[in-house]
Amino acid sequence: MVSRVRTCAALLVTAAVLAGCQAAKTTGPAPSGVTTPATAGQLSLLVEPDQAIAPIYALIASARTSIDLTMYELVDTDAELALELAAGRGVVVRVLLDVNREKAANQAAFTELTDMRVHVAWADSRYAATHQKTLVIDGLVAAVMTLNMTSRYYSSTRDFAVIDRNRSDVAAIERVFNADFTHARITASPAADLVWSPNQSQPALLALINSAKSSLLIENEEMADKPVTAALISAARRGVHVVVVMTDQTNWHSAFGSLVAAHAVVRVYAASASLYIHAKVVVADAGTPHQRAFVGSENFSNASLNANRELGIETADPGIVGGLTATLNSDAAGATSWRN
Repeated sequence: MVSRVRTCAALLVTAAVLAGCQAAKTTGPAPSGVTTPATAGQLSLLVEPDQAIAPIYALIASARTSIDLTMYELVDTDAELALELAAGRGVVVRVLLDVNREKAANQAAFTELTDMRVHVAWADSRYAATHQKTLVIDGLVAAVMTLNMTSRYYSSTRDFAVIDRNRSDVAAIERVFNADFTHARITASPAADLVWSPNQSQPALLALINSAKSSLLIENEEMADKPVTAALISAARRGVHVVVVMTDQTNWHSAFGSLVAAHAVVRVYAASASLYIHAKVVVADAGTPHQRAFVGSENFSNASLNANRELGIETADPGIVGGLTATLNSDAAGATSWRN
């Protein structure tokens, strides 16, 4: 069937990406059962909107054999075209889209991609939402993202993607994708770096927050999970320097008030600001031997932590921790102090 008409600009952009992209390096399949943590050089950080979406398009264009995409919301005709072109050159492309919350938004992409020989499935409805945002290329490299592939948000939302070449991480993500794509039941076995919802995210995030000795830097879209808020308050009360950076919404004001009363710093952007905080990040003890960071799709809400399909990554990688710390500190400086 004939694809939707594309603009010449979109075609040229994608063609340029295809022409300039190098194929991913291969290191062989992940050994079964290996859960070694990622080492230096296996992880890299994309900062959005600073670096724009081109590196994600380039990953798609680099695929030789397979592309597996799990996405909460896909409303990006350039991304769709890149997936279609990959399928057209013989790459096996599979796309899993949320059905419970974003079916209406995803329907156009579902129809378009199906028409163009992409294998598309609706996510399993037993999850409150499939809010996960991951891209796996050739079973060798994964992008674990906080961003949706929705083009109208690219220029204004603070988001991150961790590009992960650790073989055990990628293999674990693929095992869950294979099950979720066919609605098979699976208990996600954690690789050393990965944090899954449901079941694993809340304990992992609470453990990270509770382990902080000197500082916590936080960005999230929501502040609705009482155990997480309580852990941040407890950290501030024991002398940890807690800084929370968010877009201001009245729904979070009660939590903000409790955090400020515990001497946490809450910095906010107005809903009308040019930067919207969509990222989901925790950085603990940056610049110390104990530093660790989490970045993923998980919001601080009960549904996100305990009922959705979500994925994040926790790491001590100095490049990831340093990049996140610099960006969150900059965002905090550009925001204003929350006042009750």
